[in-house]
Amino acid sequence: MKPLAHDRQLQGLSLMAGGPALLLAGGLLAVAPWPWPLRAALAATAAAVWWRMSARLQERALRPWQTLANLLAALREGDYSFRARDTGGGDALHQAMVELNNLAEQFQQQRLGARDASALLRTVMAEMDVALFAFDAGGRLCLLNRAGEAFLARPRERALGESAGTLGLEEALAGPADSAAAMTFPGHTGRWEVRRSLFRQAGQPHRLLVLSDLTRPLREEERQAWQRIIRVLSHEINNSLAPIHSLAGSLGTLLHQEPPPADLKEDLVLGLGIIAGRSEALKRFLDAYAKLAKLPPPQRRPLEVGPWIRRAVELENRQPVRLEPGPDLTLVADGDQLDQVLINLLRNAVEAAQQTGGAVTLRWQAHPSWLEVEVLDEGPGLANPANLFVPFFTTKPDGSGIGLALSRQIAEAHGGTLTLANRADRQGAKATLGLPRQ
Repeated sequence: MKPLAHDRQLQGLSLMAGGPALLLAGGLLAVAPWPWPLRAALAATAAAVWWRMSARLQERALRPWQTLANLLAALREGDYSFRARDTGGGDALHQAMVELNNLAEQFQQQRLGARDASALLRTVMAEMDVALFAFDAGGRLCLLNRAGEAFLARPRERALGESAGTLGLEEALAGPADSAAAMTFPGHTGRWEVRRSLFRQAGQPHRLLVLSDLTRPLREEERQAWQRIIRVLSHEINNSLAPIHSLAGSLGTLLHQEPPPADLKEDLVLGLGIIAGRSEALKRFLDAYAKLAKLPPPQRRPLEVGPWIRRAVELENRQPVRLEPGPDLTLVADGDQLDQVLINLLRNAVEAAQQTGGAVTLRWQAHPSWLEVEVLDEGPGLANPANLFVPFFTTKPDGSGIGLALSRQIAEAHGGTLTLANRADRQGAKATLGLPRQ
């Protein structure tokens, strides 16, 4: 049998609750010595009161549930402005109404906060100079910003809902993440940094594609690099050409003198020797520049750290190097290139320490994903640390100025770093070579 509805059950229970009293009243009226019309009127009145009280009881019992149902329906529809009337009592029904009102208030505040956050997000996205694209699980574009519209050279209305292949973004969406590539699009052509990530919206996976234009910063870096190269080349070439030009003019004057000077031959030999020396120095400079510009990529092989460091220390015979052993581990790196780095750092440290009679210490330590090698000297310290890695900058009379620049280039080719700084514990300098363990 189908169960009765809740309101029908309440109606039946209320009628049953008043039934005994009604039967008792009917029995009393049946034996009462009153006229029949009076007894009939009293019986009808009692029955009407009984029915009205039952209906009133049912209404009072069902009204709070109707209120709760309406409030829950409003919450389900997203209307958080409805509130239940406070009954003023301290019973369970009052507590339920209070909790529902508090829940509606909380939902309303969260909606206002979400709207403010969404407005802020839309404003930030619109003002960003990177192109943002979001694709749904079906590969359709569902979000883009103003830079993305300019990138595609089409308005938002014409772009939303299109596939990545139609928009020309299929290669960027399927290629390697966090990479840089040269790409051509309707709105722009250049080199782009590609970044991708995943997020979920409404329980569905979405893909976020971010394209950053690298053309302008790359051109700025290229311009600054050319300025540095031209400044260095101009300085070095002028330093060699100026004395060559001066000596050539002086020797030409001597050759045209009548009668020739008595020591003409000696002057010619001396002048030509100086010209040859300066030409040779200029050739060495250009050879060093070519060496720095043509560094081959590292040939990676297993490299044991302990033997590699001890081998570099044994090659330094001008001054003993204090070695503090570290943990045994193996890198996958180009041992020949890293030999050159460590030899350069030890040579600089020993030359600095010899100026003050100090010591040189080499040590290494391992981090979870990083190897750190430190070369410490007790020399005079670094007077101009800002220019240490500028190619061809040197403070040594016979230095080429490419040792540190080449060493840092080798370290970065291995995915590592090379830094130099003055020591904090005492006088001297510290070179730190960081290399990834994987």
